[in-house]
Order: sequence, then C-alpha cells, then structure tokens
Amino acid sequence: MSFSREEVQKIIDAVGGKENIITATHCVTRLRLVLKDEKIVDEAALDNIDVVKGSFSANGQFQVIIGTGTVEKVFAVFAELTGIDTDTTKEEVKQASAEKSNWFQKALLGLAEIFVPILPAIITAGLLLGVNNLLTGPDIFMKQPVIEAYPQWAGVADMINIIAGTAFAFLPVLVGWSASKKFGGSPLLGIVLGLVLVNPALLNAYGLADARLAGDVPTWNLFGWHIEKVGYQAQVLPILAATYVLVKIELFLKKRIADSFQLLLVAPISLLVTGILSFIVIGPVTMFIANLITTGIVNIFDFAPALGGLIYGTLYAPLVITGMHHLFLAVDLQLIGSTGSTFLWPIVVMSNLAQGAAALAMFFIFKKKKDRSLAGTSALTASLGVTEPAMFGVNLRYRYPFYAAIIGSGVAGCIITVAKVKAFSIGVGGLPGIVSIMKPGWAIFALGMLLAIVIPFILTLIFSKFAKQKA
Repeated sequence: MSFSREEVQKIIDAVGGKENIITATHCVTRLRLVLKDEKIVDEAALDNIDVVKGSFSANGQFQVIIGTGTVEKVFAVFAELTGIDTDTTKEEVKQASAEKSNWFQKALLGLAEIFVPILPAIITAGLLLGVNNLLTGPDIFMKQPVIEAYPQWAGVADMINIIAGTAFAFLPVLVGWSASKKFGGSPLLGIVLGLVLVNPALLNAYGLADARLAGDVPTWNLFGWHIEKVGYQAQVLPILAATYVLVKIELFLKKRIADSFQLLLVAPISLLVTGILSFIVIGPVTMFIANLITTGIVNIFDFAPALGGLIYGTLYAPLVITGMHHLFLAVDLQLIGSTGSTFLWPIVVMSNLAQGAAALAMFFIFKKKKDRSLAGTSALTASLGVTEPAMFGVNLRYRYPFYAAIIGSGVAGCIITVAKVKAFSIGVGGLPGIVSIMKPGWAIFALGMLLAIVIPFILTLIFSKFAKQKA
C-alpha cells in the first residue's frame, strides 16, 4: 500500500502534534504511541487519512492501525518527522506505558512482551505439524496414510516432524530467552537455563507419567534427599518462574561484585543456584500449579462444554481489546504441554473468522471507496489470522458488525466445544488453521468455520438496517 509524507504528517497533527507525543514504536500492524493527552486526538481526522485503517487506546498506548508491511515504512517517516530516536524508543514506550497502566495492565503487557516475540516460531511449528499430519494421518487423502502408500515420502514427513516438534519440545528455551529480556537480565543466560530444563540427560516430561506407573523415575540423591531427575519439555510455568529467579539473582550479584570478577562469578553462580532451585523447588511447585490450572479448565469445559465454548467464543474478541487474550496464549501452551492438545485455540479461529466475515459484510454496506477497500483487505487478513484491521478499523467503529461477529463466534465456539474439537498445536488462526486440528474433529471444525462466517455476515447486513450510525 502506498502513502505520502503528507499523510504521515496528518497522522502527527491528528494525534496532537509532535509536542503531544512522549514516544512511539510500532508492531506488526500498528503505530504504538504514548501521548501526553489522548483527549486532544482528532479521531475523525485520523479516519480520513487513507493510510490509516483505524485507531484505539489500550494499555496506556494510543494505537494507529496501518497494516502489515506498510507500518514499518510509515514509522520510518513518522520517526523522521517527529525526531524520535528509533534506537531507544521501544524501551521508552514500555516505560511510559507502564507508568500509565495499573498493575493488572502491567501484568498483561508483560505476558504480551514475553510471548508475542516467540509466537511466529510457535505458529510456524504448528503449521508444519499440520503438514506432517496430512502425510501421516489415515483417511485424509486415502484410506491409508500417504507415507504408507508412497514410502518415499516417509523421510520427508519425519524431517518435517523433527523441525516442527523442536519449537514445542524446546519451548522453555524460547520462553527463557524472551522472559529474561523482559525481566531485564541476560538473554543468553535465559537460553542456557531453558536448555538445562530440557537436557537430554533428564527424563523427558512426556514419559514421566508412564515412568511413575512403572516406578522407574530416575532420581538424584542429595544427602539422602531424592529429587526426580525430570525435564520440562513444552512447559511454560516452570521456565517463567525459574527465569524470574535467575534474573533477580543475576542483577543482585552484578550490583555487589566488582566488574573485573563478574564474568567469572555472576553467570556461574546465577545458573547454578537457579538450576538447583529449579529441580528441587521451582519445577515441582510450578508443575503442580500448572496441573491444577489445566485440570480446572478441562473440568469446567467437561462439565458444561456448551456454556464454556459459548462464553469463550463470545468474549475472545473483547479480551483482545483489553489485551487479556495473551493470558490465554500461555494457557493454550500449558494445555498442549500437559495434555498434548488444546480445545481453546480452535475457538480463537472462530473468533478471527467471525471478525473477518463482519468486515466483509461491511464491504457491501459501505458506499465510500476507501471504506470498501479497508473492509475488503481487513476481511482478507482476518481470514489469515490478523484481525486488528477488521476489528479496530471497521467493526468497532460501527459497533453492530462487532456484535454480529461475537454472536457468530459464540455459536461456532459452542458447537465445536460440544463436539470436543481439539488442536494438537497453535497454528495460523484463520482458514489454514484446520491443518492444526486433530483429524476426528475436521468435519465439525469446518462446520464451525462456516457458521463463524455466515452468521456474522448475515447479522451485520440485518443490523445495518436498524443502525443509528450509517456506513
């Protein structure tokens, strides 16, 4: 999408001028601004700028939706015109946003800063696992698996499985790296700590249950105290807690050890103490908590699957507005690590498709060329899992498309949850998401996708007839 310097200057003027901008950065689709006074923002003027697809305020930031690919170019001009230092602005945005947020918003922002950077690796792994499933699953293209009918594909399937499975098996490494950056420590130490928790010398977490049944769990004998010699593959909570402890020890030591001795003492002591604590205390305690959480969520959805799917399907999009959806990303990963699948992520696909379908309906309702273009492109990106342009640029602006979307998402979520549709991984949160779904649930999941598209589309057309705010 093309844009001009004049359009970027109009964005600056609409948000109150460069004197109203404390600092700024960008993500995949949005400019993220921390402003002195959000009340003076001229949102009507923003809406009339061709390159802008919408705007909203959340977590202490005023966010201007530009779109994937274009936002980096717009930000480069934005930084030039405002004189923002692009080398330091991200940390300044975090600090400024935190100062304007309450403790709960800070916690959600922290989760986002940990999990969003590693999300591309997880989504890629999920998509590749889906491809592997197509090659190895029976009754997909034919009665027998592809690798049995065409053995020459077996090696390819095995390679894909190894490549895809690595991101989940070594999830603690990814989380350790990202969390240590967030907590202010050394990312390298976070990586090493993650590797410690998945070291091949440890009993693989996936085999722990069978080993316990067989009474064959290896242990360390620490002065008569037997500690299970178990790894934490695909686990989230243990590495999060352990990394927090690691960074606190590292920062404590850096303040008290002379610079000339830090290389020799800080990292070894930090890793040794944290590693021992991880196997003795942190790992067992957080795994107990993680099992309680996953068991509790599973039991709730088992007790009332229709209600659970309806509520989560209806509320997921509002959760995105508040940023709370990042909390459930951690829950999804923990469910996959503990049970081998997740029933929550398939509902996310329903929500994304519903937002796209509502935006698509607005394409036929809008009269202005710019609005129709925005609705069409945002519907397409939502069908591939990126919903911000559709949600914030179209649906929330007129409200009734948003209501139609969450109704459709709730109905679809209810149906697929009752049918016990599960995903073996997090994948692309749109139409390609079906490859991440376990085979028995494909038909119902496809039905859910159809309903998540048709219901919001029709309801949006109907609601538009009675809406006070005409498109």
